[in-house]
Amino acid sequence: MDKKKTPLEIEGISDSLYAGFWIRVGSVLLDSLFLLPFIILILYGNGLGKNFYFYTIIPNLAFGIWYHIYLPKKYGGTPGKLVAGIKIIRLDGDSIGWTEAFLRHSVMLALTILSSIWMTTIMLRADDETYMSISWVQRSQYLMTLSPDFFDFHRWASNIWIYSEFIVLMTNKRKSVNSCHVDPGFLGVDPP
Repeated sequence: MDKKKTPLEIEGISDSLYAGFWIRVGSVLLDSLFLLPFIILILYGNGLGKNFYFYTIIPNLAFGIWYHIYLPKKYGGTPGKLVAGIKIIRLDGDSIGWTEAFLRHSVMLALTILSSIWMTTIMLRADDETYMSISWVQRSQYLMTLSPDFFDFHRWASNIWIYSEFIVLMTNKRKSVNSCHVDPGFLGVDPP
């Protein structure tokens, strides 16, 4: 494997090889649209009773791993990134492998697993009758009262991670360590 990094610019090409801030924001919005039906289904199910949450823990984690790890490894990006024309590659131009795909999502996966464990303990403490007798918004407020420290920690940890990604995006000349806005075949890399 060649250890040479994909260049910042290629002579004769005026466009940046790397996806900029707004195209990446667009890809996140597209991913949100793709995920919206799944999220609505989960929210609807959670409205049927608190036991639904327990039935969906493992499928939710599996779906997240499939969407954020398997799809980038297999196709070079999530559907939002691919529609926006962004392909995730390694610095040397090769397609990412399982290790890179996992590492890209590892912090959010760890936060999600921690959140799932903590929410499970909160849901076990929640009173069934109270949970079912209040509105959807009141349910969120009720669950927050059962463990306010967790919600503060989760909010801070998620915000720190997301803002640090924005800082890297704005300060890194490659806009992201592993995102490229070109056809990999152009760089002499065989597409997956």
